[in-house]
Amino acid sequence: MERDGRRQSKGGEGRPEAGLRGRRAAGRGREAGRAGAARVRGLAGPSEGTRASAGMGPAARLAALLAVLALRAGDPTGAAARGDTFSALTSVARALAPERRLLGLLRRYLRGEEARLRDLTRFYDKVLSLHEDSATPVSNPLLAFTLIKRLQSDWRNVVHSLEASENIRALKDGYEKVEQDLPAFEDLEGAARALMRLQDVYMLNVKGLARGVFQRVTGSAVTDLYSPRRLFSLTADDCFQVGKAGNVSCALSLSREFLLYSPDNKRMSRNVLKYEKLLAESPTRVVSEAVIQRPNVPHLQTRDTYEGLCQTLGSQPTHYQIPSLYCSYETNSSPYLLLQPIRKEVIHLEPYVVLYHDFVNDLEAQKIRGLAEPWLQRSVVASGEKQLPVEYRISKSAWLKDTVDPLLVTLDHRIGALTGLDVQPPYAEYLQVVNYGIGGHYEPHFDHATSPTSPLYRMKSGNRVATFMIYLSSVEAGGATAFIYANFSVPVVKNAALFWWNLHRSGEGDGDTLHAGCPVLVGDKWVANKWIHEYGQEFRRPCSSSPED
Repeated sequence: MERDGRRQSKGGEGRPEAGLRGRRAAGRGREAGRAGAARVRGLAGPSEGTRASAGMGPAARLAALLAVLALRAGDPTGAAARGDTFSALTSVARALAPERRLLGLLRRYLRGEEARLRDLTRFYDKVLSLHEDSATPVSNPLLAFTLIKRLQSDWRNVVHSLEASENIRALKDGYEKVEQDLPAFEDLEGAARALMRLQDVYMLNVKGLARGVFQRVTGSAVTDLYSPRRLFSLTADDCFQVGKAGNVSCALSLSREFLLYSPDNKRMSRNVLKYEKLLAESPTRVVSEAVIQRPNVPHLQTRDTYEGLCQTLGSQPTHYQIPSLYCSYETNSSPYLLLQPIRKEVIHLEPYVVLYHDFVNDLEAQKIRGLAEPWLQRSVVASGEKQLPVEYRISKSAWLKDTVDPLLVTLDHRIGALTGLDVQPPYAEYLQVVNYGIGGHYEPHFDHATSPTSPLYRMKSGNRVATFMIYLSSVEAGGATAFIYANFSVPVVKNAALFWWNLHRSGEGDGDTLHAGCPVLVGDKWVANKWIHEYGQEFRRPCSSSPED
């Protein structure tokens, strides 16, 4: 990335598994109401949905959690510029600052209202005491005067209090000043979809998730995936908000089911009419919701493998089971590494995947994150000759030239010494730094180009021959790198680097390198990618005429 923040024209080859979710199409409906978190966006008391759920039985309450109560009113136009907060956790963290400002505004408002209410309470107590005293004669001219004054003046001031208007006006003015820094409607939808994605991929128990517990329940077996130090439970209204991101067809079905338990719920009845009208006006919506489209050829059979590899949270064969998987200190015969060899762990042989432990230190990882953060933009994938942000890749990324900081030059030298490859442009791309968002993921894809029109060829240096990916942070759960056809996954190992060949020596793409970034269940995942191209490596990794090499 240039110093002025312009994005490098090259993007990741976005060939996802076209129909990976097709198998789940019928089951996507149940996602409409899966538990999740919604940002508290108002200052009012409990919603109708919350009050309606009070006093219900467990079955009705569960139906309430699954039902979708309302489609958002209003036009979200104009929010696109800030509608990608959810796609990077560092952006989500920045949203804490405007909320702190709002808390300050609310504190001042409450103090003003408390003072006003104290005055009202004193007025109420004084008048009440006069009425409770049966001996109070209106014949007393003083009492008669104060009665008329109260009714003509004091009560009018109570009802039309300028102080109350001034207090709420100050709160509204303060809110409008920070409103442009707040997450947009698209962020709320994106965060809700992220929670549904986590529930789906990791098979999280819906009731447990609503209580703040991350558990996978399969039959009678209960697996704790993450145990937070403090539980954050969701209200029914939070869960309803998540449901709004689901599809309308299923929302209609679940809303009708809700009415079976609470037939007098007016809000739910209105929603049923709204959904019926929405589907009647757009009959094609039913079809579009039933199948989540992906470009290129579908590989439905990989969805089970993908989810299974993510659910293992990165398990792989142990070394004693496969002796050819070994650990060693690697120098690659490079003088640069003789005094400080890198710990190498062979993860897999076909495709050849190795993990270099402690490739960077904590300070270097922090420095790289800091250099990239100001330039982060929504990650894109290649679609033909275009590059577009898509739902199956949720993250932000930035490209860093080696002229930005001497550390990047050092990093290039280290990668070159370890791999034996030429990593200088145009034979390699600039360093791409990625920060994943809420439930951030990248569905199965290849790093190398699979189409002759791919933007990767604009570099005029051939296809991506290898990937060098550095984990710049740790995560509490999730986020593993899953190799689908090779059927193994690698957990996030802070400061380690994962390396693999994308192409055979013949120049053909290695189909077994189909891989995915599993959704981040809990944590802030940062990675840095160095993609190395074919040209310039002719004598470093000689070609072969055999397709087996």
